[in-house]
Amino acid sequence: MTPEELTLWAHVAAGFVALFAGLGAFLTTKGGRRHRRLGRAYVYAMAFVSGSALALFAFEATDLRRFLALVAVFSFYFAFSGYRVLGRKRPADGAAAVDWAAVGLVGAASVGLLAMGGVMVLGGDSFAPVALVFGGIGAIFAGTDALKFRRERDRGAWVPEHVTRMGAGYIATVTAFATVNFGFLPSVARWLGPTVVGTPVLIYLSATYKEKLAPA
Repeated sequence: MTPEELTLWAHVAAGFVALFAGLGAFLTTKGGRRHRRLGRAYVYAMAFVSGSALALFAFEATDLRRFLALVAVFSFYFAFSGYRVLGRKRPADGAAAVDWAAVGLVGAASVGLLAMGGVMVLGGDSFAPVALVFGGIGAIFAGTDALKFRRERDRGAWVPEHVTRMGAGYIATVTAFATVNFGFLPSVARWLGPTVVGTPVLIYLSATYKEKLAPA
C-alpha cells in the first residue's frame, strides 16, 4: 500500500469516527462525561480528516482535491471554534492567538472557495453554487468571529455558540458521507442538502438556548 493509499484509508476511517462520535455527542446528556468524551473524539477526528485532506492534496494537486482541502479547513473550523468557545465561557475571556490564527486560516480558505466558484461560474460549471455557498458561509463566520473577538460577550453566550458551531461541523461531516454514499442524487443536492436541512435546526436550537439563558 502506497503512502497516498494509506492516507486515504486513514482519512475515510477518521471520517466515520467523526460521524458516529458527533452523533453520540448530540444524543448524550449535555455536560456529562460521555458527552465530553464523544465531543473531544469528534473534534480530534475532524482534525485528522482535515489534515489528511491537505496531505492528499499534496500527493496530487488536482482541482477536486484543492476544493476538498479548502472545504476540509472550512469544516474543521466549525468543530474547532465550537470546542474553543468552552475555554472562553466568561464574558471577559478573550481570544487567544490560536483563535486568531484559525480565523485567518478559514478566511483564506473561504476566499479560495469563492475564487474557485467564480472561475466555475465563468466556465459554466454547474458545481459553482457549492463552492460559492461554502465560501460565503466561511467568509461570513470569519468576519463575524473577528469582530466578536474584539468585544466582550454576554454571559451564557457560549452555550448557543458551542451548539451551533459543533452542529455546523457535524453538517459538514454528514455532507462528506452523503457525497460518497448517495450517488443516486445530483451532485449539488448531495453537497448542499445537509446544509439546507440542518441550518434551520441549528437556528432553532440557538434560539431555544438563548431564550433559556435570557434574564427573567
